[in-house]
Amino acid sequence: MVTFEKTKLNNGLTVLVHRDRHTPIVAMNLIYQVGSKNEDPGQTGFAHLFEHLMFGGSVNIPKYDIPLERAGGENNAFTNSDYTNYYLTLPKNNLETAFWLESDRMLGLEFSQRSLDVQKQVVIEEFKQNYLNQPYGDVYLLLKPLAYKVHPYRWSTIGREISHIESATLDDVKAFYQQHYNPDNAILSIAGDVTPDEVFKLAEHWFGPVPAANLLAETYPGEPIQNEARRLSVYRDVPQNALYMAWHMPARRDPGYYTTDLISDVLSNGHSARLYQNLVKEKKLFTDLTAFISGDIDTGLFIITGKLMDGVSMEEAEAAIWSELKHLATDLITEEELIKIKNKIEANLIFSRMPVLNKAMNLGYFEMLGDAAAMNDEVNKYQRITREDIADQARSMLVESKQNTLTYYAQSK
Repeated sequence: MVTFEKTKLNNGLTVLVHRDRHTPIVAMNLIYQVGSKNEDPGQTGFAHLFEHLMFGGSVNIPKYDIPLERAGGENNAFTNSDYTNYYLTLPKNNLETAFWLESDRMLGLEFSQRSLDVQKQVVIEEFKQNYLNQPYGDVYLLLKPLAYKVHPYRWSTIGREISHIESATLDDVKAFYQQHYNPDNAILSIAGDVTPDEVFKLAEHWFGPVPAANLLAETYPGEPIQNEARRLSVYRDVPQNALYMAWHMPARRDPGYYTTDLISDVLSNGHSARLYQNLVKEKKLFTDLTAFISGDIDTGLFIITGKLMDGVSMEEAEAAIWSELKHLATDLITEEELIKIKNKIEANLIFSRMPVLNKAMNLGYFEMLGDAAAMNDEVNKYQRITREDIADQARSMLVESKQNTLTYYAQSK
């Protein structure tokens, strides 16, 4: 169990502290509740662009990395559809350096045309290299807008198109910063051999003066229930034909999320799972085949993706997957299968939370979901799922009329 204490500053910043006496390293995690879903449909990619801009220096600290490295620290960040996460680790005796750095760029990020131009070019090159010029790189640029018609999950974190980043102005990014990078839109979590009292004092000293934005909570249009299958076929310069199938799944806070996660494990967690055993190893229809969940906070996607063996038609490959899905929906999995996947999940959850940085990250993430203490009940939520729950969820979710299918053909095949 991860114990913690929590407070909220007058400006709205939530602060959580977990004391871990077994490490000389302290981890700081700062979540801003802004992801690609918070963007204007005509100005996408801004949340990811800001992940880069935030390391460009603040008004008082021209280069973020230099003082952190001098303090023996390391840092990184990531952005997804729902939030942006900045994290760092450093020796316990230099913890105040972290508060100084993070509070200063929350208070006043340095904006210059030169910095913006540099980071725009970095993001544009990333877009080209990872999404346009790499085999299968544009899959989610195609699959997401196929599956989502209303919700802002319909575009990827990198953005809908390069032109949105190319046309971003200083006024645009300043407005985005002022709207989202505020204490009342952030969650700060600390883990290490520190007391809640000392952390709360540091938080008040360094973050307390940062003014709140007092913005209204954002709302997003709910994705309408899909009742008609959608399909898209493309031809690309890739080595193999590939098949992508996606269905809408329960949101992160929904109990059905855990059942769906177990379904993905029944199908493809390791070489003993059903898809690999039946369709890769025995029938040799695919060279690889995977089922996974997107993990989004709102209604996400359950995805199956596979690359076809030479000579296997797309129709044969899709029919074979449907055979496995219908078997899952009509026949209960064995008790042995269920115990096996639950044990794997429990082990993964326990071991993944041992590093001090992961404890800080998880505290912030579950607080964002509504209750940091809920992280301690994750294993139980999986353990309570029955074989009947899995069959019921498969029957209701994995329906042909709710299917989104991207068939990805190699041009030479």
